[in-house]
Amino acid sequence: MIWWENQFLEAKGGKLYLGGREAARIAAEYGTPLFVYSRKQVLANLRALERVFAGKTDLDVRICYAMKANPNRDILRLLEAEGAWIDAVSPGEVRAAMRAGFPPQKILFTGTSMSPEDFRRAFAVTGLTVSIDAFEQLEIMKIVKDRWFRRKAVRVSVRWNPGIGRGFNPKVITAGERSVDGTPIKFGVEGKKVLATFQKAKDYGFVPVGLHQHLGSGWVKEDLDEVTKAAAAMIQKAAEVERRGFDLEFLDFGGGFGPRYLKSQGLFPVAKYAAFICREIKKRRLKIRALAVEPGKYLLADAGVLLLAVGYLKESYGNLFACVNGGTFNTLPRPAIYLQAYHEIVHCTRLASKIRRRVTVAGNLCETGDVFGKEILMPIPKAGDILAVLNAGAYARTMASHYNLRPIPKEIII
Repeated sequence: MIWWENQFLEAKGGKLYLGGREAARIAAEYGTPLFVYSRKQVLANLRALERVFAGKTDLDVRICYAMKANPNRDILRLLEAEGAWIDAVSPGEVRAAMRAGFPPQKILFTGTSMSPEDFRRAFAVTGLTVSIDAFEQLEIMKIVKDRWFRRKAVRVSVRWNPGIGRGFNPKVITAGERSVDGTPIKFGVEGKKVLATFQKAKDYGFVPVGLHQHLGSGWVKEDLDEVTKAAAAMIQKAAEVERRGFDLEFLDFGGGFGPRYLKSQGLFPVAKYAAFICREIKKRRLKIRALAVEPGKYLLADAGVLLLAVGYLKESYGNLFACVNGGTFNTLPRPAIYLQAYHEIVHCTRLASKIRRRVTVAGNLCETGDVFGKEILMPIPKAGDILAVLNAGAYARTMASHYNLRPIPKEIII
């Protein structure tokens, strides 16, 4: 069995199968570029996450899908039917979640750099929980509430910054003072301001119900120690909040744990993380009724692939390029945006070939960084062959643009 095979991806007879169907035939039927998603794999990932918490806590465990990873309506409806919650980061995402069937009571809205209009649209949704990202936001929130929603009980949580952040790339570290490249972190309320934020929110007529954090994206095995330190810090902070008389309904530990992008990657031990959280909450005797996590890539990444057709091969200064009919920015921007982002790329009809060369898979945009993979050891493709970019279910099409006025690919779900 190849390391990337799962309930969606299968190597059989030297060919790639997606949900039991030949990938190359799917490409011929629907055209390329094409995103293909698997209902079965999404559900398998959801069940796996549910299992790591099973038997470890009596609390309600809320799996809040981070819909910025992939807001495809069929996927949203699938997750809603399975009892998932939603982590939304814009009023547009709140609307999309509700259109897909999620009740406002199962949506946590966590925005940043919020405008008065953002708050007005959020407060208009009865039952929605709005996360406060900055102590300074409260003045804007009060103005909006006093003008349009004076008598409305608006539920809020506080997103705090525990001073510890982890992520696979500096641009996706969302806690701490600065990212590893020196960029100041814009997210969350500083630790020393958390209690004041709860108090002022209450004084202004809001209903504080939760404490929230998010450290970053793309944790691997080696991140466990720092991540558990941050979880312990939030549980301690929650105990302080409770001692000040606030009745917390939930703690939201955010997301960050993801799939395996590389064969050599040490997968983040989600089960150990879940066990630690449940144990520490029980030890602290918190009065909360629920805990939440916000998976995005964990649920969707390995449940999607991007199919691309090779137009021709090009040799230049000793470099061999497979020139494909899609560009990174229009399909899957991650490898062009993040230096550390890697996606396995496989030849859909020659998986077993032992004749391999270093091939750079080049997109069709006027941009040097428009490559899906650099010098990948793979069977030499020819014009018309189909390549599959794996782990394309999350932060792929949702991040795509019309750069160079190229179209964004269509999606199918099987």
